[in-house]
This record gives sequence, structure tokens and C-alpha cells, in this order.
Amino acid sequence: MKSMLDVVIFEGSQANSPVEEILVRARHAALHDNLGKILALPDVSRVFLVTNRPELSAWADERIQPILNKTAPADFHFGRELLSLVERYRLKAVLCMGGAAVPLISLAELNDAVRSVLGKAGRYATNNVQSADMLAFNPATVLSHYPLPATDNALVLLLRYAAGFEQCLLPTTLGTQFDIDTPTDLLVLADSPFGGPALRAAISSLQLDTVAIKQVKEVLRSQYPDVALIGRVGAPVMALLNQNFKVRLRVFSEERGMKSLGRLERNEVVSLLGYWLEEIGPARFFGFLERTVQAALIDTRVMFAHLKKPLSDADRFYSDLGLHERVEDQFVREFTREAARCAIPILLGGHSLVSGCVWALVEEIGCIL
Repeated sequence: MKSMLDVVIFEGSQANSPVEEILVRARHAALHDNLGKILALPDVSRVFLVTNRPELSAWADERIQPILNKTAPADFHFGRELLSLVERYRLKAVLCMGGAAVPLISLAELNDAVRSVLGKAGRYATNNVQSADMLAFNPATVLSHYPLPATDNALVLLLRYAAGFEQCLLPTTLGTQFDIDTPTDLLVLADSPFGGPALRAAISSLQLDTVAIKQVKEVLRSQYPDVALIGRVGAPVMALLNQNFKVRLRVFSEERGMKSLGRLERNEVVSLLGYWLEEIGPARFFGFLERTVQAALIDTRVMFAHLKKPLSDADRFYSDLGLHERVEDQFVREFTREAARCAIPILLGGHSLVSGCVWALVEEIGCIL
């Protein structure tokens, strides 16, 4: 009998502001596109859609089984929920992913992940060794033998180090690296040709301001501009930019893995730039930045976590969009206002800004060397 794999998709959200609802709409559109790809895979049996959004139950059919989860987002435990599904439905090999994960992934890339884990027990496939957006593994029963991971990122570490599974890392491409976590990801998509039909339609309806994105692209097209990358910047992104553009990078990378290693949860994040920002204030910080580079991409989550403040998603997301007047936290509001006033184009966002978004910019502009 042919081995088959089941897919578990977690799509939970609680929008407490208009900007969060924008993300929900885009995530659902991306999920709709990805379901079409998943159901086209020859080795996929069933799709379990775990969600707290009752409207997604309308997507049920003979292969898609929505499972309404009423657990509050703050109380949701990834490992417990996944093991419960494994035991209840006797899942053997599993592909698990977030609802808006890898929205630009190709059918071929998904197929490679599925076939790699079906080909050998004790193997897992993922798009990222520290920040997994999608993860396939076999057998799924491995979950019952170890302390249950609270997140998908922690599951990758469990499989690799505790269980000793063989790792199959998918090639680093736009499809495997781009994710939808923040409004900045939508801004990049809005000024690009990428995305499936449902996602393109959803983004078009939002009428997002993409002026800063266009300005950053013009800088990248120029001859040897200085460009700042700040935050959880990985070596592959630096290599990608250097291999394709005539650019001088000024990189300050801090706190890679702060989520997967539990540093954010334990309130242990520290940032040298965060200390400096506290000392001189946002106005002087951006004043120095505009005298140093022609454009900047800033993963603000590191500096915000350094501040040890319980910031709302709304504040972070409005900051990403440059809407400082809607940010409630005084420091983040000032930070966002000064970024918008800066003489150079500045993009604010999360980790995806200095990872998948860079891949999208390079893929669209192409090599200019």
C-alpha cells in the first residue's frame, strides 16, 4: 500500500484592531491559494485545518477537515494540539504549517518536502533550521516520546537534537523563505508580481502605500549605495544581496533565534543598538542613520523586545506601516515618526523583512552586476 502523508495547518488569529484584521484577510487568502497546491500533491491524504475562525469551516470537503479550536491564542500549545491530532486520527507522516506560511512556495517545492519524509522514517524536512514555517516529519508518533514543544520552531530543535532525525533542508528560494507575518510583507507583495490569485486580489483591495518600497528598489538599482540591514540578519541574505547588486552593506545582526531559543519568552533579549537608541533617542538615531546609508531595512522586533515593554500587535503593525499617529506606546510612536521623517527610505518590520522580503526584492529586480 502506498505511503501517504497528512497535512496539519494551524490558522488561529484574534484581530483586536483594523490593522490586525488586514493581516487576517491576507493570511486567509494565502491559505486559500496554498490549499490548492497541497490538494494537488499526489502523496497527500487529508488536510486538517485547525482554526479559531468559524468562517473557515465553509472550506470543508472530502479531504479538508476544519477543526474548530476554542483555545485562547495566549493559551494555545502547539505540541499538545499536534499530538492530540496524531493520536486521534492515527497520523503517520505529517506536514504541519501555519495558515499563511510560505505563500509563494511552488508545487514542486512542496512535493520535494513530502517525498523526502515519506522516503525514509526518522527524517524531517523544513524551510528553515531555526524559524520553521513548514515542517514535515516521519513518524509523527515521535511526539509522544519527548516533552512537547510549545512552538513549531522548538519542534525542529527536538527532532534534530533530541530525536536525532535526519535533516532535509529545502533549498533557499523565494518560495521557501517568504512568509506573511507583518504588514511590511504585504507592502512588499503589493509592489511585486508575486502571489496566487486569492492573495493578489486581497492585497489589491487593501490599497497599501508602497512609496517607501519603490524608493528602496531604486536605491538597490543604483551603483554601490550603502544599505543598512538591522536585526536578525542571516548570512544567506547578505550573500544574496552581494551576489546580485552593486551594494555596500552595513549590517548589524543581533538576537538570531530569539524566539526558537526561548529568549523572547524569558524576557532575555538584549540589543546593543537598543541601548544606544535609549541613550540618544530616535531623532538622533535616525539622524545618524541618514548620514551613513542611502536606505535601511530594520527588523524592529529586536529593539522593541530589548525595551521590555508589553507592546500590542497593533502598535507593532502600525509602526510597520509608518502610521505613528495610531501607535499608543509613546516611545514606539516617536521611533516610528522619526523613521518616517528620515531623509532616506526606511522599511520597518519583523524578521521576514530581513529574510523573505529581501528574497522578493532580489527576485523582482534581478541581477544588476
